[in-house]
Amino acid sequence: MSNYFSSVKLFFKRFFVVLFIYQICRLLFYFFNKNAFENISAKGFLGGIHFDLSAIAYINLVFALLHFIPGNFKYKPNYQKYLKIGFFIVNFIFILTNFVDFEYYKFTGRRSTFGMITASGMENEIGGLIFSFLIEFWYLPILALVLGILFWKVIPNLKSATEQSYNWSQIAKQSGMFVLLMGFVFLLGRGGFQKKPLRIVDAVNYGSINQSAIVLNTPFCIIKTIGKKETLESPKYFSETELNQIFNPITEISSAENPNKKNVVIIILESFGRENIQRGQTPFLDGLIEKSLFFENGFANGKLSIDAVPSTLSSIPSLMNNSLITSSYSINEVYGLPKILKDNGYQTAFFHGAFNGSQNFDQYCKVAGFDNYFGKNEYVGPEAFDGRWGIFDEEFMQYFSGKMTEFKQPFFSTIFTISSHNPYIIPEKYKGKFPKGTTKIHESIAYSDYALKRFFETASKEDWYKNTLFVITSDHTSSEPTEKKFKTNVGKFRVPILFFDPSNPSIVGKNQKNLQQIDIMPSIIDYLNIDSKMITYGKSYKSEKDFVVYYLDNIYHYISGDYYLAFDGKKSLGLCNFKKDELLKTNLIKTEKAKATEMETFIKAYIQSFNERMIGNKLTLQ
Repeated sequence: MSNYFSSVKLFFKRFFVVLFIYQICRLLFYFFNKNAFENISAKGFLGGIHFDLSAIAYINLVFALLHFIPGNFKYKPNYQKYLKIGFFIVNFIFILTNFVDFEYYKFTGRRSTFGMITASGMENEIGGLIFSFLIEFWYLPILALVLGILFWKVIPNLKSATEQSYNWSQIAKQSGMFVLLMGFVFLLGRGGFQKKPLRIVDAVNYGSINQSAIVLNTPFCIIKTIGKKETLESPKYFSETELNQIFNPITEISSAENPNKKNVVIIILESFGRENIQRGQTPFLDGLIEKSLFFENGFANGKLSIDAVPSTLSSIPSLMNNSLITSSYSINEVYGLPKILKDNGYQTAFFHGAFNGSQNFDQYCKVAGFDNYFGKNEYVGPEAFDGRWGIFDEEFMQYFSGKMTEFKQPFFSTIFTISSHNPYIIPEKYKGKFPKGTTKIHESIAYSDYALKRFFETASKEDWYKNTLFVITSDHTSSEPTEKKFKTNVGKFRVPILFFDPSNPSIVGKNQKNLQQIDIMPSIIDYLNIDSKMITYGKSYKSEKDFVVYYLDNIYHYISGDYYLAFDGKKSLGLCNFKKDELLKTNLIKTEKAKATEMETFIKAYIQSFNERMIGNKLTLQ
């Protein structure tokens, strides 16, 4: 049995070497993202070991079997050689996934999942982007190489073992040990004896709401999402009657006035978070805000570009771990702006200067009902490929303006800009023209603002301009806010939302209402005086309702009036008055129980309605 115990000990020695490396990765993750976290507790780091043990156990189940299985063959040199090589390769690949989030977390605000790692919808861009990222983040591959060399050197080897004869008693003992040890490793992977295996959402038990990423590790998140399509369940909080009394997404808009048949242009600016405007980088947009109806409390529905399109165009919130466009519900029938306006005589088109197929926007545009999609392939104009993503904003927005001049009025067009996306490339001719700002994105933000200015200069000379409502927002916030208030779970979703109508001076001013991307669709329909009955999870800007809902890291975030509530699907985690307490330092959940109960009731109804309609493909009225 001495040889057998040596093999068992060898496995656990190797296991704890990997566990130690996971702690190094957690410290590195914190180092690279320390500006995103405040008041990190030891509990978060210690709780992370729970998730590390789970991930390492699942990853190494096969190696556990190869170490624990009875038999003399385990002690042969070649067996041990290839066992060590296999152990190193498999574990190091998973360790490297943590390196992705050292920088990618700044953009997403959450640990990467299998879908995010595999970059679905980014096949055309990925080659150029990887090259750019390797140049920009050169220190990561060097760090990974050093860690890999150290990992290989510290993996212990099996001490020489002499071949031993087996009798039935030894076989029985080793078989019993095999079963017990495999059961133990599986239990580690499961996370313990609790009713359900350890889940990503369980990270909230070890720290504050916005510190789950410290507790988690990327391999765990990947393992938990491999091969899993987004499958929602109805939480059944309420009966159908109760549900509709609390929240009903069926919205009817009717007007005493005739439809005004204005053109509609939606401009979604890449990464133009609220933290990036009105600070000197965006002089044109800042000036346009003064001529527009601007919502001081504007919010995005997600942290990814792919979340913004269905939210803005179809009033569908991003309340899943996968974006709707890449989920199993991506072909659900929707009745959003393209179809509503098309039913009212509008020509519709979507523009995105990146490679066709980028982020599956073209696929979603078909589902949403756009007449046309214009991407990099359709672009006609001066050579303006940025070498990575697609066409620079200035040239593509000029193309955008030109195409709309060809459209029959009324028309509805949407453009999604690209130049203010990492790696933040601007044309050579503009190098040194724009202020650098304080973070990497600021120069490209300034360039995109200039491109926006050029677009309006061109568009304002066209006949359709004065008969057009312009709606401008951002897809999400950017990666590195400098002010603390933009690092909270409220601040990291703040984006500009403005309505500009050059022929209507009455739609001007600063509005304090809480408004988000899903509110844009019903607001436009209301502004155009179009009678419509639809499913919308938002509300018109004219509505007295004042709520916002978004989702991140398995937590539902709900804003109502001045209050913010975090809810994990079962219980409320925190309540703050975010307008008085911008940094969300004071949890009011025990002192304002009535408010917490009221808000929890609403968010439960909202979640149940969304899940049931998504599951049943009931986002349209029959």
